[in-house]
This record gives sequence, C-alpha cells and structure tokens, in this order.
Amino acid sequence: MKINKKNVIVTGAASGVGKELAKQLIKKGCNVAAIDINKDNLDELRNEINSKRLNTYVVDMGSDESIRSFREEYKKDYSDVDIIINNAGIIQPFVKVENLDDKTIDKVMKVNFFGPVNLIRYFMEDLTHDRSEQYIVNVSSMGGFFPFPGQTIYGASKAALKIFTEGLYAELEKTNVRVMIVLPGAMNTNITKNSNVEVDMSNGGSGMKMLEADVAAAQIINGIEKNKFKLFLGSDSKFLRLLYKINSKSAIKFINKKMNINK
Repeated sequence: MKINKKNVIVTGAASGVGKELAKQLIKKGCNVAAIDINKDNLDELRNEINSKRLNTYVVDMGSDESIRSFREEYKKDYSDVDIIINNAGIIQPFVKVENLDDKTIDKVMKVNFFGPVNLIRYFMEDLTHDRSEQYIVNVSSMGGFFPFPGQTIYGASKAALKIFTEGLYAELEKTNVRVMIVLPGAMNTNITKNSNVEVDMSNGGSGMKMLEADVAAAQIINGIEKNKFKLFLGSDSKFLRLLYKINSKSAIKFINKKMNINK
C-alpha cells in the first residue's frame, strides 16, 4: 500500500509507539489525526511535529460517547479516512484475578477491546465505500496469545482484539479494506505509567531486550506498506510464539519462573 497523502487515525498517539507512528507517518506525507486521552501530551506532540498535516483530538477510548464525538469532529476536518491504527492500550496491576476490582476489569476491557471495536464500527462505512485501498491495524500484544500471570484480564482483552481482527480479515477479504494484527512483545514505552501501574518492566518478564518505540512504529508502517496480515514484533514475542506452539504447559511454567508471580 502506498501511504503517501493517506488520512490516518492513530489512537494513543501522544506517547510511546503512537507518538512515533504519528511522527513517522507525517514524514512519509500522511495526514494524521492523533487521538489520546492526555491533552498535555497531545499539545507537546503538536509543538514537536509542527505540521499542518497533523490534527489532535482528546478522546477517551474507554468511552463510547467520546469515540462518537470524535467521529463528528473528524468529519469536519477530513472528507474520508484511509487507515485506522488502534494503538492505544493499558495494562492491569500485576495481581491475580481475585484481587482485581470490577472497575479495573471494566476499564481494561473497554480501552483495549471495546474502544477499537467501536472506533472501527463507526468508520466502517467510510472505509468500505468504493475507493482505493484502505487499512485497519489493531495492535494486540504477545499477551494476546501467551498467558502471563498477573495480567489475565489484560491478556483476555488483547486476545479478544486478536480474534476480532482475524474475523474482520475474513469478513473484509473481498473488499478494498486490508487488515493487520500486530503482536508486540515488551516495548520501551510509558504503558505502565499511563495505566497507573507501578512495576519493573525492564525485561518484560522474558529476560530479553525491550523493543524501542521508534523501531516498533517503523515496522508497523512497513507492514502496512507491504500488506501484511499478522506482525510479531520483538524477539520475545517471536520466541514465546514458538515456545508456546511447541509445548504450552512448559512455556507457561517457564514464564511463571521468570516473572516470579506465583510465589
């Protein structure tokens, strides 16, 4: 897919991978609608990029009303949308399921799953009318295919997003809309801070080096340009994919020992 001059919506665009996506897409000639819940960080992004091809919107991906309002604002600024990148996400506190409160469970599921689902639903008509190639990109996680102790609800939300994306691919296979699911490993971003979670994520629990945000963003954009369907990012994601496929029980024991959660 040629992305030059495409209109792109990027969620979670004020920090981490989302910020790098916005910056790199602007450099490639795209028009970017950057959305995030953090207004101050969005203002910093606007000052840093300083381009007429960037618009920012304060949106809570955990709120259906906020997403609906964003669509109305977006339609005032753009005639159509070519690419949606659902990058926004939060993790849960590193605790077992029985120690999670209802509010936390609800928030994780809304931001990580229902938010992307609703954003896509509200723009589906714009994507599927008879035009050139369009793209939907959903950023899941290695937690969406591999169970991590202390992140069960987070993993469930990302697994739901993975299956939803694969279902979209099946439904849209004969249309002009391409679909990609991204499954990154541990990345050097502010996801713990943005999720109000205090935890040492220096190695993502795997002992492997974390992926830098700019590298992850470049690989996602490259995946769009090459019409990828599934993209595993980081050595840990690729390693755990293989390990889980070979022997899932041994793989779980391996991670439990690494993360030291179940003592």
